[in-house]
Amino acid sequence: QVQLVESGGGLVQAGGSLGLSCAASGGTFSIYAMGWFRQAPGKEREFVAAISWSGGSTYVADSVKGRFTISRDNAKNTVYLQMNSLKPEDTAIYYCAAAPTLAPAKVVLTTGGYDYWGQGTQVTVSA
Repeated sequence: QVQLVESGGGLVQAGGSLGLSCAASGGTFSIYAMGWFRQAPGKEREFVAAISWSGGSTYVADSVKGRFTISRDNAKNTVYLQMNSLKPEDTAIYYCAAAPTLAPAKVVLTTGGYDYWGQGTQVTVSA
């Protein structure tokens, strides 16, 4: 059983930056593909970014491409989401998720592909 704990959310003005972290425990982090999703009030949870367990493959949603970067440090059992040039429409609860896989380059893009989820961290971007 993997436990995921997100941190780093908060309130920021439009154009600002935030860095989210997701610390994993209770499993073998280095064989989990990881992802970030977000959910705004009244909307479905949507994909933001994903990274393979090797760290060599990443994928980000078109809505955040060029502004958000996903990375991981397997030695620290942590995945990161660096968010720059934030917009009010980025306001949401951000969740990290873990998917066990034997494929080192696999990225997982859908909510159904993940087995474990964190509790979420609120990101609010003011205009």
